[in-house]
Amino acid sequence: MRTPGQRIKRTRLIQTEKYVIAVEVEMVIPADDPSEPCYDSETVQLFREIQERAERGDLTWLTKQGKVYAALDAA
Repeated sequence: MRTPGQRIKRTRLIQTEKYVIAVEVEMVIPADDPSEPCYDSETVQLFREIQERAERGDLTWLTKQGKVYAALDAA
């Protein structure tokens, strides 16, 4: 369900042990409470799916969602 209000684009980072994924999402400034932007439920579900796929190492799918950064082992 889409929350009514002004929509703005923001880049958010989803971090796992091996990867950080930068994904551009929409935030909503609700008309009835403009004090703080929020996410639609679809966006929250997308964050969960990105984290789950990053933990499984599904790089093909992740690179279609945003920029993927990999952690390097410390020397």
